[in-house]
Amino acid sequence: MNIKRLVFNPFRENTYLVWDDTKEAIVIDAGNVSEAENDHLRTVVEEFGLNVVMAVNTHGHFDHTQGVMYVVNTFGAKFACSSDDKFLMATDSSATMYGLKCKPVPEIDLDLKECKEITFGNTTLSIIHTPGHTPGHVSLYNEEAKVLFTGDTLFRESIGRTDLPGGDYSWIMKSILEQIVPLGDDVTIYPGHEDSSTIGHETLYNPFITEVLNNEINYKG
Repeated sequence: MNIKRLVFNPFRENTYLVWDDTKEAIVIDAGNVSEAENDHLRTVVEEFGLNVVMAVNTHGHFDHTQGVMYVVNTFGAKFACSSDDKFLMATDSSATMYGLKCKPVPEIDLDLKECKEITFGNTTLSIIHTPGHTPGHVSLYNEEAKVLFTGDTLFRESIGRTDLPGGDYSWIMKSILEQIVPLGDDVTIYPGHEDSSTIGHETLYNPFITEVLNNEINYKG
């Protein structure tokens, strides 16, 4: 499995282009917002000779969805996202906090709320439901490569915000501690912002996790 990180928009959001030896590819969290960013994405796709079959979103916040319509229209891709985040994509109030207007997002073709996995080429990504940052947030896991796309649930030594509409601290910690940490220390995480990490690193150095593991706080409230 091949992974190319593209950093887009003013929020420096990580968009991931993922493909295998069949050249079928998906775009995870298409955050490209400008013509220059659109051109960059298309150039990378053409450089590797890829067939983009799906735009997959970990969640529905505007900084992760601005390029979805472009991916769908340019490559003829399907759109996969949880319907639990549809309300965010319709009117993302978090965008108004920054005086920004959301670009339109296409209708969901594949509802990740109802899916256990997605496939492209010879690759399968398991859908792990990780609500807390948003109600419909999912993480995408490839067991063979030990790779997890965490969106805005888990960052390198931090976690996603829970003070936006639909956010919940107890749920995001439950997602991290009960769904992500058990996958194993050697799993590499690719988050929605900043650099990659491993689950092992996070259990040692992420303060939100260590304060629970050290019994300093009860995340269940």
